[in-house]
Amino acid sequence: MANVSKTDPIRGNILVVDDVPANLTLLTGMLKEKGYRVRPVPSGKLALKAVEHEAPDLILLDITMPGMNGFEVCQKLKQDKRFHDIPIIFISALTETLDKVKAFGSGGVDYVTKPFQFDEVEARVETHLKLRRYQAHLEDLVQEQVKEISDSQISTIFALSKLSESRDKETGEHLERVQIYCKMLAEKLSQQEPYNSVIDAAFIHNIFNASPLHDIGKVASPDYVLLKSGKLTEEEFAMMKKHAHVGANTMAAVQQVYKKNAFINMGITIARNHHERWDGTGYPDGLKGEDIPLAARIMAIADVYDALRSNRCYKGAFSRDRSRELIEDGSGTQFDPALVVAFLALEEEFDRFGRQMGYV
Repeated sequence: MANVSKTDPIRGNILVVDDVPANLTLLTGMLKEKGYRVRPVPSGKLALKAVEHEAPDLILLDITMPGMNGFEVCQKLKQDKRFHDIPIIFISALTETLDKVKAFGSGGVDYVTKPFQFDEVEARVETHLKLRRYQAHLEDLVQEQVKEISDSQISTIFALSKLSESRDKETGEHLERVQIYCKMLAEKLSQQEPYNSVIDAAFIHNIFNASPLHDIGKVASPDYVLLKSGKLTEEEFAMMKKHAHVGANTMAAVQQVYKKNAFINMGITIARNHHERWDGTGYPDGLKGEDIPLAARIMAIADVYDALRSNRCYKGAFSRDRSRELIEDGSGTQFDPALVVAFLALEEEFDRFGRQMGYV
């Protein structure tokens, strides 16, 4: 819904559209006397330009105008998501029932017949402005409540992810770091083709919040495998690899209830596919190249970089230079080459943030 004007919280911002100068002057003068902010325009085309320049709270619209009539103006505005919710009151000399039906059918909320009584016009204007203010307030309350519920759910999911991570005392602030790395990489990619058509604000928001779910399936990995200091046997590695399926399948159960939830869908993608490799030798599905979902390709670099820079039960922390070199060497084999380029452009920021969050 377009925002209700804050220019005058009591009265409102009204656009008056009529090709007859006398009508335009009369309505404008009367409404101004009552404290409304009024913008008069004499044609449909100028009305559309005026709305583009500044969306009004309400439009008073004549029907019979040269060039573009009131029905056409109304239909144009209702087809635009930015202006769809602006209430339009038709003021016309047309008195046939068919004309009134057409007015409401094109998206008008009310119809006043000329010659009009100004008290009637004012009453209808104020009624629809109050309705719009009430609707805007109601939408704000609903969005605030939805955000509160969403934030609490994401906090709970993050807490569960931390619980699965807590068995390995050496991972430290791993989840917090990979959240930031994923966000940085996604923002960088969103500035260039072809990713700018895929990565929007919602994608960045979701990957930031879904990235902690990448290893949630490790809750099913036994301690002797998860915490082993030496190299895993083939059997142990096979057990470890199962965490990709376990994590994805666990969230898939939630997906059955919330099929259109982009956050859950991205969480499943990341959990299942962040160990895939660009050359097709990864697991669990052996996906190759761009068949690997973008969110998982981003997660792969964030996860590996943090693992390289951190102390783990099976290795010590690598230096900044060595970690950068290993990521660069993995371009085209382990990692998406375009993502490696993005990483290298951000590597200094990765290092600075990582040092703030626990790297030595």
